[in-house]
Amino acid sequence: MSEVLSEAALDQLFRSARTYRRSAEAWLDKPVTDEQLHAIYDLAKLAPTSANSSPARFVFVRSAEAKARLEPALDRGNRAQTMAAPVTVIVAADHAFYEHLPRLYKESPDAIEWFAGKPATIEATAFRNSSLQGAYLIMAARALGLDCGPMSGFDNAMVDELFFAGTQIRSNFLINIGYGNPAVLRPREERFAFAEACRIV
Repeated sequence: MSEVLSEAALDQLFRSARTYRRSAEAWLDKPVTDEQLHAIYDLAKLAPTSANSSPARFVFVRSAEAKARLEPALDRGNRAQTMAAPVTVIVAADHAFYEHLPRLYKESPDAIEWFAGKPATIEATAFRNSSLQGAYLIMAARALGLDCGPMSGFDNAMVDELFFAGTQIRSNFLINIGYGNPAVLRPREERFAFAEACRIV
């Protein structure tokens, strides 16, 4: 990790990257392939998580049938942009993640005991780490030349019933992925300066 990324790479990942949203016109009519989705996940899965717990589960909603299932769960303002996006990712968290720790975290044979029977710890760990993994998914998609539109604004309970019934998986947030239409972008909103948001102690 000794090399600083090029200015072009930093632009693509951060400075020029934008959230595509608001309308159906936010997305170009250009598909996202299975190969691209596999490549995105293969990068995102490397995100750091507590005890390598990797609680995130991703559903790539792409087919017309799956989009039609998702649509009623969306807030009205999110429907057009989501239906137009080539792919919508449901970022979710498996609340039974700790059952996989013997495979994923061999460093501590008793890691299951940190979570089993502790619903508050499970909830906090699943939410925090699936959020982190979802953020890595955004950066992976950007690194591979795609644009993203992460969002809330949907009925989590309905999505869970539609896509995760009978499991302990619960939805966290959504990410539209595809090729954004720069014509719809508005000027970037202001961000806090370092002195306003940070302290060095």
